Amino acid sequence: MRRSEANGGGTGALSGFLENPVIGMAPWIVFSLLVGPGRFEIAVGIALATAATLIVLSRVVNRGTSWKLLELADVVFFAALAVVGATASAGTLRWLETYAGELANITLAVIAFGSMAVGMPFTLQYAREQVDPALWHTPTFVRTNYVITAVWGLAFLVAALAGGYGDLVLHNPNNIWTGWIIQILAIVAALRFTGWYPEVVRARAARAAAGQGAEPPRLAGLLLPLAGLLVPIGIAVLVFDGNVWWLGVALMVAGGILTKRLQSRS
Repeated sequence: MRRSEANGGGTGALSGFLENPVIGMAPWIVFSLLVGPGRFEIAVGIALATAATLIVLSRVVNRGTSWKLLELADVVFFAALAVVGATASAGTLRWLETYAGELANITLAVIAFGSMAVGMPFTLQYAREQVDPALWHTPTFVRTNYVITAVWGLAFLVAALAGGYGDLVLHNPNNIWTGWIIQILAIVAALRFTGWYPEVVRARAARAAAGQGAEPPRLAGLLLPLAGLLVPIGIAVLVFDGNVWWLGVALMVAGGILTKRLQSRS
């Protein structure tokens, strides 16, 4: 039985929330989206406060829960950045303001792929607290966590490359595409995959065991949230990048059409 199911009411909901591997990545996501020229100290402070708050909540709500690689990396990384930011020269601080977002995303990608390389994908530590211990070492359970961890590693790699392109090639850390849209889409895609893929695996396993059962969730269910994002992205393009207003209109129209088609297929 899941710990969140054993608890009742709001406590159970909060317990399940804290057992999600996405929560361990929240400080990094917040930091990579907030950091930029003139915002380094604020971004580090919010990320460090988020990491510390999540650890305290996890220890209080889920007593006896194990320490996890990601939550320890959260505190160490952002505490180190806070010290460096407080003592750095003006030139170093400008470098951090420009490239700290890429540094955070690359660090996360290294954690994801590194944890896979040593045989302990970081999502496994969270997933084990949500299922029966009898499933911990089954090939399907382990393989599922490898796949999800790899998707997160790719998402952060895409975010790092997008941010690096904006900083090094476009020389514009606040470019709406490289600094925001592409990075947000990568994170949302990984978020949605984290919820969608285990459902597919469970449905396939149930059908294989019983010879019948519900159909696995379709690919349309995975793509639907991404299609829905095209409309607000189109609006953002119209507001912040009027030179390509036509692209904003096209994204809004495409988002509406794709959303309707995917809804009919999901």
